[in-house]
Amino acid sequence: MPIEVASKRRKVQRPDAVVIDVTSRGPDPWVRFSPFYPHGDIPVPLSPGVTSASVEGLWQALKVFENADVDPSKLGVTSMKGLKRTVRRFGPVRGHRAGLASDRLLDYRTARQEIYSPAYRWVLENRLRDELARLHELAESSDVVLLDYTTNGDVEDLRTPLSHAALIAEHLRRPLRI
Repeated sequence: MPIEVASKRRKVQRPDAVVIDVTSRGPDPWVRFSPFYPHGDIPVPLSPGVTSASVEGLWQALKVFENADVDPSKLGVTSMKGLKRTVRRFGPVRGHRAGLASDRLLDYRTARQEIYSPAYRWVLENRLRDELARLHELAESSDVVLLDYTTNGDVEDLRTPLSHAALIAEHLRRPLRI
């Protein structure tokens, strides 16, 4: 299936392809693929019974800094704004809690594997079925380029943030489940 991931920051020269912005600044319905999008009731990995409005909300809520622990208030943010928690404000990142009530800190790689990827996959499988089916249809008749701010699709490559567009592309390359 011809699906590529490209940087939104660069001019994409693909007149032969359908180019789709899946960032928080993308058009409807594609904005729904943004990790910032407030789908609601997303199970927070490693936190039984706890849900989040968005994937980014749960990722930021579980982040632990040198000068700040978890921030459960991020779980309820539905505006797609004010979610980021930064090193500038809170000091170096120590890791992500293995659940809101846990004492265990996960390193970046493990947090990607046990928190971010499962949460985003859950959204793809439970909140974005129609949009995924539409992308699948588009990819059957032409090349599709998904725009994201980062293009890293390797959970093991910790040099740059993980691209949710790459996770979408990987998901679409699997056999379609109905």
